[in-house]
Amino acid sequence: MRLSLDAQCGPAERRGSGIGMCKPIYVIAGKEESLVNAECSQLLEKLLKPHERVTGLFVADAGQTQISEVLDELRTVPFLTDKRVALIKRADEFISNNRPWLEKYFDDPCPTGVLVLTVSSWPSQTKLAKKLTKVGTLVKVTAPKPWQLPARLSKYAGDAHGKKLAPNAAELLIELTGDDVSRLYGEIDKLALFVDTEKVITAKHVESLIGHNRIFGAFAVIDTIMAGDAARAIGRLRNMFAEDKTAEFTVVGAFAYHLRRMFGAKALLARGIDPGQVAGQCRIWSNKDKFFAQLRQMSLERIGANLRRLASIDHAIKTGQTKAQVAMEQFVLRLATG
Repeated sequence: MRLSLDAQCGPAERRGSGIGMCKPIYVIAGKEESLVNAECSQLLEKLLKPHERVTGLFVADAGQTQISEVLDELRTVPFLTDKRVALIKRADEFISNNRPWLEKYFDDPCPTGVLVLTVSSWPSQTKLAKKLTKVGTLVKVTAPKPWQLPARLSKYAGDAHGKKLAPNAAELLIELTGDDVSRLYGEIDKLALFVDTEKVITAKHVESLIGHNRIFGAFAVIDTIMAGDAARAIGRLRNMFAEDKTAEFTVVGAFAYHLRRMFGAKALLARGIDPGQVAGQCRIWSNKDKFFAQLRQMSLERIGANLRRLASIDHAIKTGQTKAQVAMEQFVLRLATG
């Protein structure tokens, strides 16, 4: 489980008002480099203000930097800041090659230096790992489970941008973008700029900025199928892949999102709910006539069956059993034949 940096640092550090209770050594460990880098960036923001990085941050190349350079940087008197931070990313081999010197440094770290190491693994039985528990902090970075993603995204939106991410917006974002955390963080970065001074990122914002093209693409493919033109539907699907380099990660979500809206709308209509109310509840903001025309041509059972097929396709893609474009073309052809 990923540790909270706020829980690791004293009040002085969180305010950025001095070295305070900042630890002299941080190790950020995790298999997914993008998540490790994101955690590292958040730590640097807590350790140094932007203007302090010019004189207070030393970023070492793990493959070319000598241990003596790193130790000299850590022991150099800070200038225009109260601490010097030495960062070494992908430091696994660097640590293996310089273990005796690092063990000595862990025994007596410089009080005005902060050493930050990012690694793919941090075995707990080593001398360094045991010494770290006394002088520093280990931040374990693990990919969240699917049910943990909305909370993780909400926390990121708040920490990185001071925005609240509405729960249904988080779920829609995951549905449209996939479950790759670094890609989701990137989409939140875009959304934070998009909403400007608004404090809450809503599902409508997600639809407008991120989902519009993807949802419209899926809608257009299904609409073409309903018109009886399977060949043109395949052409439109291929255009989705050609025009959007992330389509292999997002296309299943876009189709599932549209079919889920169809399923919900069909169920509401079957209960006698007025179409105008259905459109509002299912967030049908445009192409209402075509949307309801599609509903008239598909039974609830058929929509549900296709949602189950998409779930199987998603699993097959993620486990390497098939390619996204091949699987989705087969899906579209099958949808065309009923």
